[in-house]
Amino acid sequence: MTISAFVVPILLITLLIYASIKKVNCYSSFVDGAKSAINLSFDIFPFLVAIFLAVELFRVCGLAEMLAQFLSPVFEFVGIPKELSNLVMIRPFSGSASLAICEEIFETFGPDSYVSRCASVIVGSSETVFYIATIYFSKTKAKKLLYAIPIALLCTIVGAIFSCWICKVI
Repeated sequence: MTISAFVVPILLITLLIYASIKKVNCYSSFVDGAKSAINLSFDIFPFLVAIFLAVELFRVCGLAEMLAQFLSPVFEFVGIPKELSNLVMIRPFSGSASLAICEEIFETFGPDSYVSRCASVIVGSSETVFYIATIYFSKTKAKKLLYAIPIALLCTIVGAIFSCWICKVI
């Protein structure tokens, strides 16, 4: 057995020991947390429906593909292969759609190709910006998205550029 098999049990035992030292009732704290998670689910549900609907409309109407084709020369100029344009465009919106695109790239180019390695690193090192912003900003008082989303998108693009550069070097 590897040490990784013991990480979760060790963390749980450590948490229980710490809670008993601090005299915290673990069971009631767990139940309170589960209760608030149910309320949170109901609170954010409309926001999630809106973002999922917008992502699906963006993809189904063909706008995502047209935008990816339009931006592919720019992406190629900065070092992102044109085959990854659709992935780079969809990743900030949907994790499952970007995984489906990544799987399609694997089938087309093979899992060990440069394009597939770049796709793997891009998917693994970026986040679904709009999904996270939807969850976060639906539960906070901060409603000004003027800087948060553009900066997150810029970081996603810079991350994709560096991902491809690293895959090319290694």
